[in-house]
Amino acid sequence: MCHMENLIQPRILKGFRDFLPESEITRSSLIEKITKVYRSYGFVPIDTPVLEYTDILLRKSNGETEKQVFRFEDNGGRDVAMRFDLTVPFARFTAEHFSELYMPFKRYHIAKVWRGEKPQAGRYREFVQCDIDTVGSDSATCDFEILSVLKAALDEIVGKSENGKKKFVIKVNHRGLINLFFKNKGLEDKIDEILPVLDAIKKVPEDVTRTKLNELFSACGVGEDAVSKTYEFIGSSADASFLDLIDRNEKLAGEGASVYCDRLREIYKMMQVSGIESSFEFDPLIMRGLDYYTGIVFETTLFDDNGDEVKIGSVCSGGRYDNLTGLYMKEKVSGVGGSIGLDRLIAGLEMLGKLEKKGSYLDVEIFNQNGDDVVAYHKVAAELRALGISVEVFPEPKKMNQQYKVTEAKAVKWGVLMNAEDIEKGCFTLKNLQTREQFVGVNAAAAADLIKK
Repeated sequence: MCHMENLIQPRILKGFRDFLPESEITRSSLIEKITKVYRSYGFVPIDTPVLEYTDILLRKSNGETEKQVFRFEDNGGRDVAMRFDLTVPFARFTAEHFSELYMPFKRYHIAKVWRGEKPQAGRYREFVQCDIDTVGSDSATCDFEILSVLKAALDEIVGKSENGKKKFVIKVNHRGLINLFFKNKGLEDKIDEILPVLDAIKKVPEDVTRTKLNELFSACGVGEDAVSKTYEFIGSSADASFLDLIDRNEKLAGEGASVYCDRLREIYKMMQVSGIESSFEFDPLIMRGLDYYTGIVFETTLFDDNGDEVKIGSVCSGGRYDNLTGLYMKEKVSGVGGSIGLDRLIAGLEMLGKLEKKGSYLDVEIFNQNGDDVVAYHKVAAELRALGISVEVFPEPKKMNQQYKVTEAKAVKWGVLMNAEDIEKGCFTLKNLQTREQFVGVNAAAAADLIKK
């Protein structure tokens, strides 16, 4: 017998979570939907180890990333760390297997990543990313396809527009255009300082932002007029179309802008012929902070039934990069990709009241009314499974209210009841456990038809 003082208190680390069946079914169902869409566009799965050599993961990363990494020395004295995203391992993977991969290579990777940042509401130290990338091509086709596949995945999960009301919008910009605008203003050396200021523009009072920009611009000998031009460049309007804004920013960015704007126009034409252009907006404020983005960049906004923005942040984002493998090999490998943040998406769906709760994957529970009839119950279960119905037999002949209670906890919609007379006739009663409606004297085929309706 175990003494109380020998018991270990069950507990988990801060920032980590257990998932009970209802939550894990939700997560698994969303992953299945995303996976199905990714595959339908020709993307193939890969996997990489949770642990990598630290110098591989950190590359030229800034100090903030280093602080967030779970890093330790293993039993062999090696300096190792747990992956904090799926992009860096993919860069290593591409360089290591370059001779084995066909180009362009289209991969998806849905897996857990770990960051040792401070846990807070909606932010954990272990979470799932649903990444998708095409490498080995710098074509507008690949840019469009990434945007298209992510739009299709969100259609499956959040839903398509109804009665002119959008459920989500993917906002697109081009980092080349942003960089060129500031380069032509003589601010090339300050871009890394300017972008974070603009990225936070909606959270900070305008006078504070203008003061910060003035300080940065003055240090380069650029006058106050540049601040006004910057506000014009990042400004948007409900009346201006995707193409109108591109035309405007092409003029504002100055010499050399046409190459970036022509790429955006080509992508938009592909959206139009595919009939999906209404799900996209050109937003000059989309910056994407990571410095490896060089082409299109995008983020996603969810909307509630009133058309108001859901304050959850971007559930899906990404962009194009020029040189994924630059630190690992001489050949330049261009690519474009995006990621759906599963945990943030779930939080958004909860806020929208669109999270389907399921306690199991079962369609039917066969109630155990008499322990002596269990063989007959399993015969019916086998017949229903052969017809594509998910079913289980309650294992013990407990009181019926106890069996109903367990079945209700699993959120099973249908129940099968059968007595000795039913067994002799080869039929049973099918009961809708939600409406209490009963169908008496049915066989497996008739029951399957009712369940599938």
